[in-house]
Amino acid sequence: MQNTLKSPVVFEGVGLHSGAQVRMVLRPAAAGHGIWFRRTDIQIGNAMIPALWDVVERTALCTRLVNRSGVTVSTVEHVMAALAGCGVHNALIEIDGPEVPILDGSSAPFVRGIMARGIRRLAAPVLAFQILQPISVEKDGARATLLPSDRFQIEFHIDFADAAIGRQSLSLDMRNGTFARELCDSRTFCRQADVDSMHANGLALGGTLDNAVVVDGDEVLSPGGFRYEDEAVRHKMLDALGDLSLAGGPIMGHYIGERAGHALTNTLLRKVFCTPGSVRTVLCSPEQASVLPGQGLVLSEIPHVA
Repeated sequence: MQNTLKSPVVFEGVGLHSGAQVRMVLRPAAAGHGIWFRRTDIQIGNAMIPALWDVVERTALCTRLVNRSGVTVSTVEHVMAALAGCGVHNALIEIDGPEVPILDGSSAPFVRGIMARGIRRLAAPVLAFQILQPISVEKDGARATLLPSDRFQIEFHIDFADAAIGRQSLSLDMRNGTFARELCDSRTFCRQADVDSMHANGLALGGTLDNAVVVDGDEVLSPGGFRYEDEAVRHKMLDALGDLSLAGGPIMGHYIGERAGHALTNTLLRKVFCTPGSVRTVLCSPEQASVLPGQGLVLSEIPHVA
């Protein structure tokens, strides 16, 4: 069945790129509501923004949503991954600024906050999107693919010149709380050269060594280093889950990312939903729902870094 939160949960922090302080409240919502953002600082016009693939504004560094009135909310991928990974299908996200707080750079604080409040089951079946044929997109040596599967799997491959990251690969079946146990505490990462470039262009103003892992060649500049040897590829998988959740419901398919980023994953979703015969909607049976992300997750399984 569809799920929502049992009660509201509040998060406060700074936006990674804007550096602005922001307060965000995740609120329960009725069955069929889906995930929506509401900009509480917008007093005139339409402040509601749906968390859907077709309102994504193409950016390389984060996922930004924009409604028909031009109202935006940025860096939504980590909170969207947390909601999907906890099996939350319906929520209203109230936010008093243009960017989701970065917190520690992962989804773990969101996951712990959601699970501490608890999940409420609703009287409506889950609507999932089943991939029926292979769909792939490529750009500049990167590729994103969705293959048919009876469950949701994420596979990712990265290759960075910096020896601190190098080549990493990982594949996970996302059922039974895998996201919370294996991916949610993996933090955003970047190269020092990228940080310098972003600062020069007025970006990453809220970035610190406490909310991002910064590498320079074979050196990890952030205190304590990586949480996992392959934290970088785990975070790319976290981002992919958040971006794919903008389908509007769980996906039953096998996602493969090869050096893919936010924009390419969104391009893949656009191709899936614009290609006849590539996807169908499924009202999940209890057996089908049992293999979706978040099913069976308990608070004690969430990494303690959250």
